[in-house]
Amino acid sequence: MNIGTLIRSAGTYRGARAAVPLDSARAKPDHSGPGQRQVAASMLAGEKVLSRNDETLGSISEVVVDVVRGRIGYALLACGGFMGMGERLFAIPWNALKLDARRNCFVLDTDDATFATAPSFDKDQWPIEADLQWHQRMHAHYGARPYWE
Repeated sequence: MNIGTLIRSAGTYRGARAAVPLDSARAKPDHSGPGQRQVAASMLAGEKVLSRNDETLGSISEVVVDVVRGRIGYALLACGGFMGMGERLFAIPWNALKLDARRNCFVLDTDDATFATAPSFDKDQWPIEADLQWHQRMHAHYGARPYWE
């Protein structure tokens, strides 16, 4: 099930149990999993990301969580390559992505030049996560407010 289907399904979550309608007046709410506004991070992996011009940029490979602050730090966007070879990763501030449930994707609302010059890295060369300057540059590049503010 993709994120768009999940959101459009009026609160139905398919987890370890059968789908349970969370909004139904006939059924008791089942608190065994996320609903319309909350989904497991693992369900986001593989979701398509489009540019504002409807061009496919790649797909979400990971959602990175700041466990100390209890917030999503960024999504990793995987682009290019073939069968995992030559793939580049882009750290995208979570608040720079907009969910488009109708089209079953996320949209990165930035122009082509901004994305073309975005910092990226190889899957074996992750940036140092404690480097606050790297996080500040990444958020500034996309014009996104840092999640820790």
